[in-house]
Amino acid sequence: MTDPRTSLLLRTQYETLFRVSQVLSRSLDFHKTLREVLRTLEITGHLTRGMVSVVDPDAGDLTVHAVHGLDSEEYSPVRYQPGEGVIGMMLEGGRTVAIARLGEEPRFLNRLGLYDKELPFIAAPIQVGGALQGVLAVQPDEPDEGLLDERVRFVEMVANLIGQNVRLSLEVEREHKALAEERDTLRRTVRQKHGFDNMVGHSGPMRRIFEQIRMVAKWPTTVLIRGETGTGKELIANAIHYNSSRARGPYVRLNCASLPENLLESELFGHEKGAFTGAVNSRKGRFEMADGGTLFLDEIGEISPAFQAKLLRVLQEGELERVGGSRTIKVDVRLIAATHRDLEAAVESGDFREDLYYRLNVMPILPPPLRERMEDLPEIARHLLERLGGVQGRALSLTAAAQRRLAQHAWPGNIRELENCLERAAVMSMNGEIDVDLIRIDKPRASHGRSVHSAVAPAPTVRASPPSGEADADELDPGADQSERQRVVAALEQAGWVQARAARLLGMTPRQIAYRIQTLNIEVKQL
Repeated sequence: MTDPRTSLLLRTQYETLFRVSQVLSRSLDFHKTLREVLRTLEITGHLTRGMVSVVDPDAGDLTVHAVHGLDSEEYSPVRYQPGEGVIGMMLEGGRTVAIARLGEEPRFLNRLGLYDKELPFIAAPIQVGGALQGVLAVQPDEPDEGLLDERVRFVEMVANLIGQNVRLSLEVEREHKALAEERDTLRRTVRQKHGFDNMVGHSGPMRRIFEQIRMVAKWPTTVLIRGETGTGKELIANAIHYNSSRARGPYVRLNCASLPENLLESELFGHEKGAFTGAVNSRKGRFEMADGGTLFLDEIGEISPAFQAKLLRVLQEGELERVGGSRTIKVDVRLIAATHRDLEAAVESGDFREDLYYRLNVMPILPPPLRERMEDLPEIARHLLERLGGVQGRALSLTAAAQRRLAQHAWPGNIRELENCLERAAVMSMNGEIDVDLIRIDKPRASHGRSVHSAVAPAPTVRASPPSGEADADELDPGADQSERQRVVAALEQAGWVQARAARLLGMTPRQIAYRIQTLNIEVKQL
């Protein structure tokens, strides 16, 4: 017949075990969960002064992690070396320690000053996969009445449950750490890809652009990037976002010229279910997606006057309504817009709202066309060839003659035209070296529209007596089919070899003509 005391103890233990399992299943917050387990052991299981120590994988000792009835400041410095005291013994043997009366164990240190020497003491190992991860130590709240073995088995069961929780917590922690490392790696990759490192150039105009980006990135100011097609407006927008305080927020992009007006409104502002045919679900727009981050609207000059009024409200009030909806949605979005159009002319003609123009043109940035920073061309070409070489899996290089040929072109298509030219040459190169015979430059028949920066005007007619070996004066007419070298030499002759004066004759900057003199191997005469 079962002893009534044993039956009562077993019922209490079953109930306590059930409550402990509930506590462990509620949260993966290891520290919080352990404190709740120790509290449950005292209230329901009559096991007081609960303590959990965990193994420090770096130091190899046991660190007190949770104590029922004490604040963390009172036990956080307490550690046990292998073999040090009863708790330290667990590191060496890994077996349960049961003491009928704690005062009879001389190795007990009682560093916490918490335990009653007249009561039993039980310490059970917390193991994960057969490896010791910690120790659960408790004291029954009454002297031993011959039921110590039953209490030991119960404490071991609780320690096993805690071990499973520790295993899950460690797995979650490892996953979180791996995800955090992957996130940080991706952020570094994106920041490098879209930051200043991806923008090439050391010319004066580009240094001014870099300085503007650094300054404007500090504040949530609206930015309007204005420049010809192919000058890198999107690269500037990327650099502003990824160097701003919103870099951790979303970065959403949209080309306004790629969608008709009815779809553009839904794309930017979102729509409610049933707002139009095909709207089977509600959908967030780009403004909502970019909440807390940055929205880049390319080709902003292409939107209609009717849509401009809707966009203006969002910029002024920071709120919108989805298509087919009536609920006002607040958004916190930093706007970066870009256009190649002459917005001032569009305002005068009535094609662009003046109030929207002033709302957008808070901080204008005008990236220079390639022809105004030709000294950057060799560096840009190397950068583009490195990227092309990565795609083709080989090293690509330019000969000096090929570089001179590139320097003779005005590049109306800017960086995009240069990239296309180099990619075409790289495809035709057998060994990765690009010589002048592989440089094929397209000559469009006519301009396809005006841009913010007017196209390069033909160089003024230069008349001078050609030096020996150069073309005659009739060949120096810019309308004639002549080489860049001949035009530069003729201008220098007419200007008395004063480079600044020759630059004005050719419509260039002094830096540009100096670069051409260098790349075209022109010997400067001293008069």
